[in-house]
Amino acid sequence: MSKFYYSLGLMSGTSGDGVDASIIQSDGETEYKVILDKYFEYDQDIYENIHNLKDKINNSKDLKNLSESVKSLEKEITLFHAKSVNKIAKNFKGNIDFVGFHGQTIFHNSREKISKQLGDGNLLSKLIKNTVIYNFRENDLKHGGQGAPLVPIFHKLLINQHKINLPVCILNLGGIANVTVVDTDYKIVSYDIGPGNCLIDEWIRKNSEKKYDNKGLIAQAGKRNEKIFSQAVKNFENRKEKIKSSLDIKDFNSSFVNELSLEDGAATLIEFTVRILSESFLSLLEKISGKLQKIVVCGGGRKNNFLMKRLKKNVYKNLTLQPIDDFGIDGDFVESQAFAYLAIRSYLKLPISFPETTGVNKPCTGGIIVKN
Repeated sequence: MSKFYYSLGLMSGTSGDGVDASIIQSDGETEYKVILDKYFEYDQDIYENIHNLKDKINNSKDLKNLSESVKSLEKEITLFHAKSVNKIAKNFKGNIDFVGFHGQTIFHNSREKISKQLGDGNLLSKLIKNTVIYNFRENDLKHGGQGAPLVPIFHKLLINQHKINLPVCILNLGGIANVTVVDTDYKIVSYDIGPGNCLIDEWIRKNSEKKYDNKGLIAQAGKRNEKIFSQAVKNFENRKEKIKSSLDIKDFNSSFVNELSLEDGAATLIEFTVRILSESFLSLLEKISGKLQKIVVCGGGRKNNFLMKRLKKNVYKNLTLQPIDDFGIDGDFVESQAFAYLAIRSYLKLPISFPETTGVNKPCTGGIIVKN
């Protein structure tokens, strides 16, 4: 009989606005149960420090040169995570076996085998007096993988446990958009397909006092600039073969709409995002053996009504596109639950990445375990 563990997953996405925390109960294989989900918003200082630092880091040389700033912010972020753990633990009557600590990604380059998440696992373990599992991507990179995406094995569990008909595709609209396809034989294929929220978030953050375009209302009020849009698509077509399969938000930037108003820039960026995703999806459909009918959407982008509307119109003419929430799954906490699950798998030395998901040489586990 399988042993069940209580695991707390901590995730901070590319938006850098806070920490999603989830306690789950799972055997690390075929079953899981959500116990508690909670979101902790970063202080404004931390939010600004994250984005200021990320804006300065464009390559691995910058990462090295800014090591002191990186170290300082890492401590600040770790302390915030520790407070979050203590707060959510107060609402849980059982004992948490371990904590899956993803940290805050500030740089990812699979070609150089670098994926930097801010988060000191040793310090967190001391502060919360519990076992911490962190640095989930390093082992994958060491064994020929691209370090991302890591969540597909959890996506497969979600689909199985919630009895979603196969074949199905989960589209994760985070900063970067990635897909997990579970075919009729339960085989999984996953990879990054383009920008998700990164362009529109960057534009809004740099040109207004808002952190993101709530429901896509700003973009909806604007108009696509045809000349700038066409040139951006052409430029992307010329360089897309050079872009690595595992993407980073640094592979895209919003500067090509700098001449436009806030609304027109937002509209043009949404249309550019939709164009890239639609083309990626057309090539994806050719690789699926069964007839795909359903796209299940998770990630913050599913809340951008305008983005979802444009995707439905431009991409999925014969497909159902619906939020993962429709299946009884809270789309805000898929990734924090996933890293709670990956922590259990790492502890049990079960694989968390696969040749079909990250391109790793063979299925491999990951995560550094710090025992308190």
